[in-house]
Amino acid sequence: MTTQAVPVTPSDPSPKAAVVDIFVTFLIIGATSFGGGVVAYLRNALVNQKKWLDDQHFLELMSISNTLPGLNATNMSILAGDRIGGTLGSIAAMVGMCLPGFIFMTIAGILYGVPGDRVLVTAALRGVAAAAVGLLAATWWQIGKKSVKGFYDGFFILAAVVMVNYFKLSVPIALLAVGALSIFAHRPAPAHPPEKESEWIRFLR
Repeated sequence: MTTQAVPVTPSDPSPKAAVVDIFVTFLIIGATSFGGGVVAYLRNALVNQKKWLDDQHFLELMSISNTLPGLNATNMSILAGDRIGGTLGSIAAMVGMCLPGFIFMTIAGILYGVPGDRVLVTAALRGVAAAAVGLLAATWWQIGKKSVKGFYDGFFILAAVVMVNYFKLSVPIALLAVGALSIFAHRPAPAHPPEKESEWIRFLR
């Protein structure tokens, strides 16, 4: 008796989610990611809490969003929303991410134009900015431990940082240069053809 093999379809690494759930999740991220530490909030929500993405997919989407024009948070919300819930998911994620900032910045702009000393507000913003640096550093450290492997990966990271910060090259140029070197360094090894038997070995046979 023969059994017919059942074809196994590869599972989607990013499970689909309801549009409302995507909107609410990104709305919370947009309302609580103060000081520019949105990457940490995105990873905590999408990878740790919701399990919609793993670190590898999150890093891939973040890399794409960094190479595109516009705000990283907006680009990341569109890419992640599309990966999680398709076109409607990307729209819901973008609206949820941008809506709190639009409301808060409108109110802040009105209040900022009011005459008077704003010592406490300035001090609070500086403290939030310092905390955001720590959040970003912690997030990239956690991702880097799982993604950076070997000498070449560390070298490419350092090269990109030096090119942008020291030589003042634009990000697209640095990414193209480092990306080309990375592709060359990680290229598949060529398949070696089987060696031909020597004449004297064939003679022994």
